Amino acid sequence: MSDLRAGVVGAGVFGGYHANKYAALEGVALVGVLDADPQRGEALAGKLGAEAFTDPAAFFDGLDVVTIAAPASAHAEIAALALRSGVHAYVEKPLAPSVSEGRFLVELAQAQRLVLAAGHQERAIFRAMGLLEAPERPVRIEAVRRSSYYPGRGTDVSCGLDMMIHDYDLALALNPSTPTSVAATGRIAHGPRLDEIFTEIVFDDGMVLTVDGSRLDDARKRTMKIVYPSGVVAVDFMAKTFSNTTPFPLNPDYAETPDGKDPLGASVQGFLDAVRGTAPRPLVTGAEALRALDLALKVDEAVQPAA
Repeated sequence: MSDLRAGVVGAGVFGGYHANKYAALEGVALVGVLDADPQRGEALAGKLGAEAFTDPAAFFDGLDVVTIAAPASAHAEIAALALRSGVHAYVEKPLAPSVSEGRFLVELAQAQRLVLAAGHQERAIFRAMGLLEAPERPVRIEAVRRSSYYPGRGTDVSCGLDMMIHDYDLALALNPSTPTSVAATGRIAHGPRLDEIFTEIVFDDGMVLTVDGSRLDDARKRTMKIVYPSGVVAVDFMAKTFSNTTPFPLNPDYAETPDGKDPLGASVQGFLDAVRGTAPRPLVTGAEALRALDLALKVDEAVQPAA
């Protein structure tokens, strides 16, 4: 089988991560980097032996697969161009700025018979732990704190779409029931989008999800408590540890598995496996990313000023 010709849109931090993944993988040739800033694109492409592009049409013409790691507000437009060009697309979260744009991408990928994957790589951590095969649905999930210092990137969307959307995706992966009510408070510090949000979401089976997110903290924190009928699993994503009082046979050494060591790499590899037909689907499909996007936007719309 010939190498898959890969490209990356966006030569920033996340674009660099993806470009380095493609460049290191067997069976993949990183051939191009597209960025509106020629110098930034050339710096990343040149380091990895790829070509820098500023013209999207010329860029997509030579590709089989692409990662879109441009600013979130441009995801839908660029992903649509990729899919129309016959290129399988991995879109960093969020999938799109709006539900209608996200739904269009899902439908376009289906019509073109192309793989549309999304960058919710923390699913790989739950897969490595064994949580995705848990025999019970949670009754309560508390993302106690998902916070970081002010990033200077990703601020074209709210902290909900930039950070908390991971928690929404994980909750929906563990319990795919339907959200029925959303309450939220939040505030803008730097603007123009929400920098802090606290939300409580009730699902139709009674599960309650609370997420506390901020990009105004002095450190990165990622914790989640998952309450099941039979016990509690508490996860510290930064320390790569968890406690478990359920009877589920979770893997205490998950951090040493390929998924646990490199969730992004596992997510990219899953995308490529789906493209090659050696896996039935990527780690997170476009349709699943659309559900997380829909919930994130509902939370944003529900936000009232914090007291």
